[in-house]
This record gives sequence, C-alpha cells and structure tokens, in this order.
Amino acid sequence: MAKKKRKLKIIPLGGLGEIGKNITVFEYGDDIVVVDCGIAFPEDDMLGIDLVIPDVSYLTKNKEKVRGIVLTHGHEDHIGALPYVLKELNVPVYGTKLTLGLLEQKLEEHGILSTVDLRTIQQSDVIELGCFKVEFIHSTHSIADSVALAIFTPVGTVVHTGDFKIDYTPIEGEPLDFARLVELGKKGVLLLMCDSTNVERPGYTMSEKTVGETLDEIFINAKSRILVATFASNVHRIQQVVNASIKFGRKIAICGRSMVNVVNVAMELGYMNVPEGLLIDIDQVHKYPPERLVIITTGSQGEPMSALTRMASGEHKKVEIVPGDLVIISANPIPGNEKLVSKVINDLFKKGAEVIYEALADIHVSGHACQEELKLIHSLIKPKFFMPVHGEYRHLKQHANLANELGMPMENIFIMDIGKVLELTDDSARINGSVTSGRVLVDGLGVGDVGNIVLRDRKHLSQDGLIVIVITIEGDTGNVIAGPDIISRGFVYVRESEDLMDEIREVCKAALQKCEDKKKNDWSTKKSIIRDALKDYLFEKTKRRPMILPIIMEV
Repeated sequence: MAKKKRKLKIIPLGGLGEIGKNITVFEYGDDIVVVDCGIAFPEDDMLGIDLVIPDVSYLTKNKEKVRGIVLTHGHEDHIGALPYVLKELNVPVYGTKLTLGLLEQKLEEHGILSTVDLRTIQQSDVIELGCFKVEFIHSTHSIADSVALAIFTPVGTVVHTGDFKIDYTPIEGEPLDFARLVELGKKGVLLLMCDSTNVERPGYTMSEKTVGETLDEIFINAKSRILVATFASNVHRIQQVVNASIKFGRKIAICGRSMVNVVNVAMELGYMNVPEGLLIDIDQVHKYPPERLVIITTGSQGEPMSALTRMASGEHKKVEIVPGDLVIISANPIPGNEKLVSKVINDLFKKGAEVIYEALADIHVSGHACQEELKLIHSLIKPKFFMPVHGEYRHLKQHANLANELGMPMENIFIMDIGKVLELTDDSARINGSVTSGRVLVDGLGVGDVGNIVLRDRKHLSQDGLIVIVITIEGDTGNVIAGPDIISRGFVYVRESEDLMDEIREVCKAALQKCEDKKKNDWSTKKSIIRDALKDYLFEKTKRRPMILPIIMEV
C-alpha cells in the first residue's frame, strides 16, 4: 500500500479580506511556524473598542507544536498583537534589529519584556525551526529592516513577500534582493504569497527619494513654522524631514508619544542620523523664532487623540496652531479614515494655517508595490501555485486576475478566507477544511471580554438611549411603596418631556397591576411584563426603541 503523502498546511488567521491583523500559520506534521502577528484598527460600529487582534486559539491549542514566530517588519499590522499573544503563547520571536527594537518597547509597556525570547536575525540569515528552514531576504518598504521570506518545507519552497515595493533608489541600504529571488525562481517555488495592497494601481510606486525633493521645495519657500505629520514608523520619511531641516537651518521638536518612541529607538539602533543639538524638547519651542522651527508629529490619519488632531481643535497643551503655520500631512488616509483626515485639514485651515496634503503635492509615496512591480515579482519567481495576501477581498481578486493574465491557470490560484486551510504537496494544492479564527476585541485592559452581545448593546444605547424604571416594593406584602421613578439617558430630556414621563409611569403601574391580578409575583416576570408593555408604548409614541432597564428594590 502506498504511503500517504504528508501535506503542508497554510492557515491565514488574519490579514485576508481586511487591512491589518496579519498572521499566517505554516504547519507540517508536528511543526508550526507563524509569520507576523498584527493588529487591526476598530471599525466604526465597534463602539469603544481600542484594538482588534486575531483569534489565536488554534495556536494555543497546538502550542507544543509552535517552533517560533517570524516577523517581516515592524509595522503595527504585523507586530502589534504580540504583547497580547505572547502572554498565551510564549515562543521565540525572530526579526531584524529595528523590528525587534520597536517590539521591545511594546513588550516593556505590557511588563513582559523580561519573559520573552527575542532573537535578532540579519538579512540573508537562514534559521531552522523544526522541519522548516526560513531565509530572510532583504526587501524595501516604508519602514527600514523589512524582509521577504523564503520558507523551505519538506514539500517545496514557499516565498512570502511581506509588505514591499521595488525602490531602486532607497533612502538607505540596497534595493530589493532580486538576485536571490531569481535564484529561488530557477530552483522552483511551490507557492508565492504576495502583497496585494496596491494591485489596483497601474504602473510603479514612486521612490521615497521623490518625497525628499518635494520637501526641499516646500522648505525653501516656507517663511514660518513647519509642522510635518506622518506615520511614526516611517523612519525614512522622518530622516528626510531631518535632512531638509539641516539643509535650511531649522531645529526639530518631536511631538506625539509613538513618534518620540520610534525616533529614540531608530537613533539608538543607528537607523536615523540626527546631528547633535538639532533636536529640541517640545517645551522649548517658544524660545526659537518660527522660521527656524520644524515640529514632527503624529496624527496623519486624523486619530481623535493624536497630537495633530488636538492641535487642530486647540486642545494641545504645548503647541498652538497660529496663522501662517505650514502643516504638511505626509501620508495617505487609510481606507475608512478619510472623514477624520478631512476634518483635521478643515480645522487647520480655520485656524489660519496653510496645509499641504497629498492632493496638492508629492509629499507621500506608498510602501506597497503597484501592478508593474507585482508582475515583475511573479515573472522572477514563476511559482507553481499562488495565494494573494494582505488586502481586502477586491484586492485579492484583482491580484488573482493579474496572475492569471501572466499565464497562471486559475485552478492554481487560491483566494483564501481567514481560518481556511490550504493543503499542499509537491505537486498539488487544495482548500481543505477550516480552523477556529476571527477577531478578539481589546477594550482598555480587557482582552476578549467584549463580544458581539456587548457591542450590540453599545450600539443599541448609542442609537436609542436608555430608560431606567425604579420601583420600591414592601418585602412582606409585595405592595409598591415608591415609584415608578423614571431615569432617562440618551432617550429624551426628562425636564422637557414631563407629560411623556407621566404616561410612562401610568404604563408601568398598569403592568404591575396586571402582575398582581395574575398573581405573578416573582421579580423576573414583573420586569419582563414592564419591559414588554413599555417597549410597545414607546415605539408607538416616539418610533424609538430605547434600552429598558426595570429595577425592583425590596424594603
């Protein structure tokens, strides 16, 4: 009897059909390797939620198999969930120097740095994790120290591009390691997993250097204070602002907690070159003339609590926007943040500032590859099978079509969903089964304690408000001795709706009388009858359905 072929399983637990929360599981026999472990930002309907992290219950269930977590780069959507996941799954974490430097800060904030096993790797290193070998390939992205991965498995080689673009003139270091990709392509690649973020954009992504040229043009003509908002993690962008400031004799102040943290880590590890005496404390800005100042800040996405948003609304304690200020927003709004960003731009204009954003100048370039770069990668690697990653469903679909146009048969292309299992042998691939997956919501210090029911209640409260009915009854007789008292929050203003309150009281009294007539004296029945009677009455009167909370007290 022929021996059954063992299969490589690839299981995305996040990052497909969505932007963020990237995490992929590679499993063969008794060995598991995890690539990335990021967060996503909450959607509009997730009221009060701070972060969304992937559900890793499949990994915790198989924790004895997990050999390590491998990181492609230091962006939040690739490393942000690790402080939460490592508490459940303490395995070695491998990444480049800057990636681990940024991660260390997060782990320190969570008080678990001393218990975590972080292992620094160099680009082009190869590590062994169980039956897997993982090679780190130099790549270019909007953060330094990014890598692509070649994962050598018993059934063949998988190439995972990570987030990348092809930048022939990077700010620092070499371009993407084409030679190694060509070499892998010649030896034969079983599966390519490739970044799909910009697949809808034709042509090429511009080089980061073009931003530096635009900044020089802006700085040479600026007569007042300059504020630059960008992603804290975009070290190369910050370096270019530093270079322009040196060139035009301006001091720099850093504003925003994450920006301060990243700049400190990048300078410490040698990824940023800032001359002595150039940086000043944010408290000292008033000591310098405006034309000699640059403030680098967070808030390019219009996040409600970020430094730039607070400056625009006049709530920042240390920086006030004054007429004549020049604000450069050096970032693209992430899908879903467009309204927030345009509100900030409007508020800045109202304060008299001049604002330069992407629609007006080339002050931002993407960190992701466009169509022509993706075609080049496909042509170099020539994989047998293809799985588009990192994007919403439309991005994955477009990327599948692009691979098909380049000659790959559609049956060899797999558009995956989170939790689905892709099984591969050396000559076959198919989707087979699924594992537990989804999202875990983080609210304050609570991880996973806010589920769909709580979100539904929050939504209900936000839309229709709350009515509390307080009734006091005598313990022995069950007679009502006080109330019903009505408390309304977010439904109607009590003082202006006294008639409605009186009617609500009458409805409650009638409901209590009904309970008495039917000899139904247990509290839960009474509450349920009051709730039902009020629900119908209020909808009839107001066409609203507030949350109704009857409270019965016994004396």
